[in-house]
Amino acid sequence: MRKKYPLIYRRYAENFKYIIMGLCVLIITFVLPKQARFRFEYDKGKIWMQKDLISPYRFAIQKTSNEIEKDQQDALQSVSPVYQNNPTIVAKAIADFESDIEVKWKNTLINGWQKNIYKSAGDSLLSSIYRRGVVLPIKKTQQPYSNYAFIVLTDNVAQQLHINDVYTVPTGLKYAEYVISQNKAIENKVWLLGLIENHLQPNYTYDDHLTEKLQSDAMATVSTTRGVVQKGELIVAHGTIVNDEIYQKMESLRSAFEDNANIEGNRNVALFGQFLLVGLAVALLVVFLYLFRKDLYDDNRKLLLILLIVTCMLVVLSWCIRIKIPSVYYIPYCIVPIIIRILFDTRLALNIHLLVVLIAGFFVPNSFEFAFLQITAGMVAIYSIKNLIKREQFLVSALLILGSYFVAYLGISFIRDSSILNIEWINFVPFVFSVLFSLLAYPLIYAFEELFGITSDVSLMELTNTNMKLLRALAYKAPGTFQHSLQVANLAEAAIFKIGGNALLVRAGALYHDIGKMDNPQYFIENQNTGANPHDSLPYEKSAQIIIQHVNKGVEMARRHRVPEMVIDFIRTHHGNTRVDYFYQSFLKNFPEKLVDENIFRYPGPIPFSKETAVLMLADSVEAASRSLKNPNVQNISDLVERIINYKLTQNQLTDSHITLKDIETVKSIFKIMLQGIYHVRVDYVVK
Repeated sequence: MRKKYPLIYRRYAENFKYIIMGLCVLIITFVLPKQARFRFEYDKGKIWMQKDLISPYRFAIQKTSNEIEKDQQDALQSVSPVYQNNPTIVAKAIADFESDIEVKWKNTLINGWQKNIYKSAGDSLLSSIYRRGVVLPIKKTQQPYSNYAFIVLTDNVAQQLHINDVYTVPTGLKYAEYVISQNKAIENKVWLLGLIENHLQPNYTYDDHLTEKLQSDAMATVSTTRGVVQKGELIVAHGTIVNDEIYQKMESLRSAFEDNANIEGNRNVALFGQFLLVGLAVALLVVFLYLFRKDLYDDNRKLLLILLIVTCMLVVLSWCIRIKIPSVYYIPYCIVPIIIRILFDTRLALNIHLLVVLIAGFFVPNSFEFAFLQITAGMVAIYSIKNLIKREQFLVSALLILGSYFVAYLGISFIRDSSILNIEWINFVPFVFSVLFSLLAYPLIYAFEELFGITSDVSLMELTNTNMKLLRALAYKAPGTFQHSLQVANLAEAAIFKIGGNALLVRAGALYHDIGKMDNPQYFIENQNTGANPHDSLPYEKSAQIIIQHVNKGVEMARRHRVPEMVIDFIRTHHGNTRVDYFYQSFLKNFPEKLVDENIFRYPGPIPFSKETAVLMLADSVEAASRSLKNPNVQNISDLVERIINYKLTQNQLTDSHITLKDIETVKSIFKIMLQGIYHVRVDYVVK
């Protein structure tokens, strides 16, 4: 288009240039603080060098943020948390206890005539505990002392109690244990205590809404002012050190001035003034480009980039001023000249930095000091980076910038205080953070992934590389498990691709889901190639625990090797909370007379909570079960897939996974087709 219609292109290119310039000026003007500028500059601990300051009008002295926070905390401490007495919980708990004792009594070895004794003792005990009340302490409402008060509402009637006046679930159980231990008529005390524990829950429930309302009402009464400065009163005399009290009066005067300006002044006039300043700065930048960097001026793309950098920097400044950060020196101003220096040249970097600092200086306190510090630091940043070819250049540049801040701050402090002892070194801390923030450009992606648990597709691709340390170890220590994981990965990836989901994530999860088996590989059948089974010499409970432990061990291994949490989720959920049925059924078959704790044979969970984790669970179970097929054919494979997946459904393993029945049918179909391919199953054709 540029060659075919040069005049049209030039005309529209020029118009676009003016548009982005205008947008830049408007955005900066819009985001900059709109309050009128207070003409006095002051700082705590410094000498007031101007003439005596007399209050021009009457104004209130504002409290400091620490004072307001302390008053608010005192107000909050005065409010007792509110709990609701819920009698329905009591009635239901006792009814459920009686029903439960009827159901479970037949499994006990206790004489039948004692059932009423147990039921009566339990009813009496629960009634006694609930009569006093059971409360669940809320951490945020707990007082630093143990015997704190709270309010209980019973039918809208308030009663103030103390935490020691009621039971918690643990103290209630302790009381129940004591009472049962004293009852000689109760033979199986542990069994009865277990039933009571199952039906003991708080009947005093925390009322968050009402408590917060009372707290809000209490905080609303906190005053933000203390005392008044009268019109004509001396605020600070010439040569006086600005102490905490004077500083707070100055801050209150500044706030009153800004409020009066907003009420009495013309906001549009102030806005127009900002527009003129920003417009002048942007115009000077564009004129510089036109005169000295015509190539950049003619390139709208590069011009847009330059103006975007300037705009973003000033937007960040405005945002920091609005949220009232402790010091504007936390802002990494040197990022702008570093970026411009690397992308373009020294002159442009210095010019842009000067304009940004000049605009910013109009909205920050101690403008001259601010401008001197930032201009000198920016110049050092520009000069210290010639060509970015080594990562260490960022570190060297950062140290030089920090050194320039130190020298400039030291010189300004000497001029102000005329003493080394009066220098407040704590004020240098923001410069350190500013320099550190300037280093975030290079490692930004890595930092986000590490600090916030974000895993990109690139990282997943790296994890699925079988040359990764953990996968290489798995292939060496547990080759059968490794092959199983590869097959599961293929099954799960194909299924999730069909129903919609993150195929890379599923593949990574599948490859790592059984890494915990590396700890005891010989205890898992896929790694047993000698014919000897170590489980033959172990109790069923011990065998089950060894099998179950591969989940926790896998999680530990993965975290030790810094595997992302979203991949670790597959390790945690691939068995859900199902039972190790082989050893469980074997125990029941061989020891029918013994009471069995089902939890010994059950995985800890959680159950799958996404499509991806659900598909992996199904693929893992189906692939493992398919290895037991003696004569794999179309029908056997189909029956196997249907049986395994339907079992997971009946065990409620997929209720949190957001997977639909339609998706499950699709997964079944994919698994059947792929397993038929793995076992080279062919459909029998009827020849007529």
